[in-house]
Amino acid sequence: MTHRIAIAPSGFKESLSAARVAEAIAVGVRRVIPDADLDLIPLVDGGEGTAEALALAGGGRLVPCTATGPVGDPVASHFALLGGPGPLTAVVEMAAVAGLALVPPGLRHPGATTTYGVGELIRAALDAGARRILIGCGDSGTSDGGAGALQALGARLTDRHGRELRRGGGALHELERIDPSGLDPRLADAELLVACNPYNVLCGKRGVARVFGPQKGATPAEVELLSAGLERLAAVLTRDLAPAFAPASGAPAVDLRTAPGTGASGGLGAGLAAVGARLLPRYDVLLDGLDLDARLARADFVITAEGALDHQTVRGKIPAEVARRAHAAGVPVLVLAGTIGPGAQDVRAVGVDAYSAILPAPMTLVEAIGRSGEFLADATERAMRIMALGTRLAPLAPLAA
Repeated sequence: MTHRIAIAPSGFKESLSAARVAEAIAVGVRRVIPDADLDLIPLVDGGEGTAEALALAGGGRLVPCTATGPVGDPVASHFALLGGPGPLTAVVEMAAVAGLALVPPGLRHPGATTTYGVGELIRAALDAGARRILIGCGDSGTSDGGAGALQALGARLTDRHGRELRRGGGALHELERIDPSGLDPRLADAELLVACNPYNVLCGKRGVARVFGPQKGATPAEVELLSAGLERLAAVLTRDLAPAFAPASGAPAVDLRTAPGTGASGGLGAGLAAVGARLLPRYDVLLDGLDLDARLARADFVITAEGALDHQTVRGKIPAEVARRAHAAGVPVLVLAGTIGPGAQDVRAVGVDAYSAILPAPMTLVEAIGRSGEFLADATERAMRIMALGTRLAPLAPLAA
């Protein structure tokens, strides 16, 4: 009997795209089960590779452009225009212009990095005729609450002296007023959809600066400064900007401090919500059209993967989403990870049956990244041989049905 295996991984940040991860896993599987029926389903979470993946899936194309990077220098970036009926839809991937990978290690100070380029990409998409813009959040190198994006879209953010606020989350505690009069008027007629992790909120004990600031290079003192700045931003956005974009239906306004997704990409979700964007659970948006549930249910076994498996995985990462869906269909799941950190065991509660790290020995990060495809294929082979042994079959025989 031919064994059906679904391979549904995320990408490995700053290393392999989701498509290349899926291909590497497939190589490892075929070393053990050459005739396996493999269904490769590379998945994106709004971060690196999202625009390209959705363009390929939707018959669209990438549009190259230059925009302001997270440290203020121009970077080569892109957005996607999708095919299909309905209004022209663009995909803006914030990681392509404000991602952590674009911040040199020595400049990883989230108080200084900016989302200005995200606003420039939105304007470029509007210039291309898009009237529906999907903004993918993930892998950010910023913590400015979307202030930079709003500045690029024409809003003026000023301090108590009326001076334009410098870019970066470190200046937000000085914010006094936002003048929306210069905002691009096309925003009023465009539909902005933000694909975000609903677990991420802007403020409070689980606010984005406290959860992700240290990962982006913030010291404990800088985390507190960023948190205070985002609190200030939420208050001023609510007072000066959000009322102009209040829902016409009379629906309650979004709480920019604590609503699900407001903390996405260093608070970009809150900044865009203030100009009328809808914050949507990312998998409800990004998996549309993939028929993922049916493809997982047809499999006998699912392999997923991500760069780091830890306590954050269950909070909306791709392996947890895949496991949850596969578990509902009664299909077992294996996770392969670049590294395994504290809290990794929590993934069993969402449907993961087993997980394993791919690194064969201690090594430098540079070497691990450079050889990740090789290590992933080898780790997959090891896992498949152990499973074959577990079913008391010869190593090269198909797994038991």
